[in-house]
Amino acid sequence: MPELSNSEIERFVADWYKALDVHEPMVNILPLLADEGLEMVFPEATLHGKAEFEGWYQRVIRIFFDEDHRVKSVTVDRQGEDYNLGVVVEWKASVWNPPAPYSARIMLDAYQRWVVRAHPVTGKPVVRTYIVDRLEYHEGSAKL
Repeated sequence: MPELSNSEIERFVADWYKALDVHEPMVNILPLLADEGLEMVFPEATLHGKAEFEGWYQRVIRIFFDEDHRVKSVTVDRQGEDYNLGVVVEWKASVWNPPAPYSARIMLDAYQRWVVRAHPVTGKPVVRTYIVDRLEYHEGSAKL
């Protein structure tokens, strides 16, 4: 199994959030996820596998807009084939709940744990586990 460097992992995390910000098509997102054993835990749902992720993703890109993710920190701890990450990301997004006259702005820091592995064929990083542990809202933020 190929090894991943810390800089490659940090770039992967940044690229992941860039893809979410611009609502990349699924064809560009799915290769970033493990083919087997994928688990993703969000505040509103626990997902297993790419098909469940796709359903979730198609829903959220129709809810949130003007998204901006800024990676604040990434820690990496290698355990065999797994790279255990601690990720803190600032997320800002707008949401409109009809019939509200205006959209609302969500601003928060998300504390997450990821497990990343090198893909057995491409050698590129893929997400195997993605867990949102907690959200810390900024002052004045709308709530999810």
